[in-house]
Order: sequence, then C-alpha cells, then structure tokens
Amino acid sequence: MNPRLYQIDSYMREFNTEVVEHDAEVKALALAQTAFYPGGGGQPCDTGWLIFPNKKLRIWQVKVQNRKIWHYYKEDFQLTDIQVQGKLDWARRYDLMRTHTAMHILSAVAWQDYQVQVTGGNMDVLQGHLDFEFETLSAELIESLEMKINQEVKEARRIEVKFLTREQAEKIPDLIRTKVNLLPANLQKIRVVEIEGLDLQADGGTHVKNTAEVGQIAITGYKSKGKNNKRIKIALKEEKI
Repeated sequence: MNPRLYQIDSYMREFNTEVVEHDAEVKALALAQTAFYPGGGGQPCDTGWLIFPNKKLRIWQVKVQNRKIWHYYKEDFQLTDIQVQGKLDWARRYDLMRTHTAMHILSAVAWQDYQVQVTGGNMDVLQGHLDFEFETLSAELIESLEMKINQEVKEARRIEVKFLTREQAEKIPDLIRTKVNLLPANLQKIRVVEIEGLDLQADGGTHVKNTAEVGQIAITGYKSKGKNNKRIKIALKEEKI
C-alpha cells in the first residue's frame, strides 16, 4: 500500500482513510494515506479539507515530518473518530499540475535545443521560474524559446508516471536534469515523469496527463542571476475546469 496516493493518481480529488496520529498542540493530523501533496521540488503543498462526521477542517498546510505526512488546521478540534474523508482544493491543485508540467516542458526544450542544465527553480499557482546555465540571454532567444515550448503544448504529448529501481534509473542518461543531483542516496525506488517523445525526469510532484492541458505558456521575464546563471519566468492563463 502506497500511503502517498498523489504519486499514483494525480487526478484523485477525494479519498477515505484513517487518522494515525493527532498532535493537538500544533493542530496537525497524520493519515494512513493521503492525496495531499506535501510540497517539495519547488512545488507548493496542496490545500483542502478533512471531513469528519462532526467537523470539517480546512487544511492550510501539508508537510512531511518523521516519515509521516502531516495536515495542518487552525480551528479548535477534538478527535473522536479516526475515519476521515479528504478533499482537495481541486482548482488550485489542477493549476499547480499545469504549472509543474509547463516547467518540465521548458527545461526539456532548454536541454534539447541548448544543452543547458537547470540550476534552480520555484513555482506557485500559474507562475514559476527556472534558472539555467545560459551564458547570455537575448530577446530573440526568449522569443524562440517561447514559440518552441508552446509548440510542445500543441503536440498534445501524453504524460506518464513510472517507478524504476535505482539501478534502472542510473542507466538512463540525463534523467537528472538539475545541476545538482537531489536524489537521496538511500532512495531505491525512483519515480519518473515521462513526456512522451520529449522528456524523462526523476520527479516526485503532480502533473497533468497531456501537454495540451497546460494551455498557452508566456515567458514573462528573464534576468541574470550571475555568470552562467539566468532566470526565466513563466505564467499560464487561468482556465475553467
């Protein structure tokens, strides 16, 4: 049983599970399973609700501590029943999925066409940035890059999640696209996200199933962060789901 349901099905909006621990002092609940992404890799955590028979808690933060995923609330609450239903703020989660996939498209095109690695990055709902090992950037290059990444969106490429052994993963060239390999040394099962025909990266976050779902990507700015380190900012349009 994988306790991290979001790793298997990014489109799971609701789930039923049990509370395994309650820290009333910090107002947090650890669950046997969860579809809430706890944040990491530049992707923010999910928000949403935990629904008990006598209480609906607004979950404002989720994070991993001591190998448990804790769900934080702010209301007064007394645990009387360990059975609980989780419900994601789906509109927010879906926009984060679109944004995360857009970041992968950008990094894939930058690597494929310019052979530059990612040196850092971060994202929020419908916006984000990646830092690359570009020596220089120009308006012409940015215009070309924007055109190329939006072409990949139009290609409607399928996106799949797979789990590989560390031995299998280490045999794949360029699986780690960042300048620094962030995979813990003791991690033996590697989750990878594949954009069919474009990209294959080790990744723990949530993504859409097809690049067409990302929608139009705008490069909203770029600047130097030092020698051989340039930041590119992107933004997506809000879309009804």
